[in-house]
Amino acid sequence: MHTPRPHDLLWGLRPEQLPQEAPAWARAALGAHVPVVVRRAPAEPGWVAVGVRGAAREQRHASWMRVSEISRLVSPQAVARAGRWRSHAQPHWPALRALGQLAPHLDALGVAWGVTGSLGFELASGITAAHPDSDLDLSLRAPDLLSRAEARTLCVLLDAAPGRIDLQLETPYGAVALREWAGQTPRVLLKTQNGPLLVSDPWQLQQVAA
Repeated sequence: MHTPRPHDLLWGLRPEQLPQEAPAWARAALGAHVPVVVRRAPAEPGWVAVGVRGAAREQRHASWMRVSEISRLVSPQAVARAGRWRSHAQPHWPALRALGQLAPHLDALGVAWGVTGSLGFELASGITAAHPDSDLDLSLRAPDLLSRAEARTLCVLLDAAPGRIDLQLETPYGAVALREWAGQTPRVLLKTQNGPLLVSDPWQLQQVAA
């Protein structure tokens, strides 16, 4: 099992392990077969920052989990490779149609891409989370520089698919929205473990703008 990364789904957190101030819905939401999602935030050694999902869109609770208590980990890339979306009960939903259209193209590029958000949660856990109007949230690991021209080419691919699609590029230092990097602004928002930063190059952390 690799070190948990943002958007990975983890199993093993129990309701009684949540702090006393945790909302009742968060305790009710957790169970043996319910994962939490790794969030981008600082954590003490041996711990990982996680988020608990509730049934309602606004029900999101930030917490922490001991790494030693992780019983299972599923990455967004593993969700994509498993291909369970191909047999989803609602193939006509825009997010599912877009996924079916984009998957072969992303695979052909040889990139490590994955499904996140409500659809990724549902596909990994089997727990209903997506709905007909759900966006398609994707993550693409980009350890090396992806040029702005290459980003624009990817955007053309996304724009040809149905529904709303949000693709995050995961650089070694954090995540940047593909559409923002494909734009013309000299600096873009990089989401890091310690908060958002404005940078001119998401692959060169020393170029952070104060």
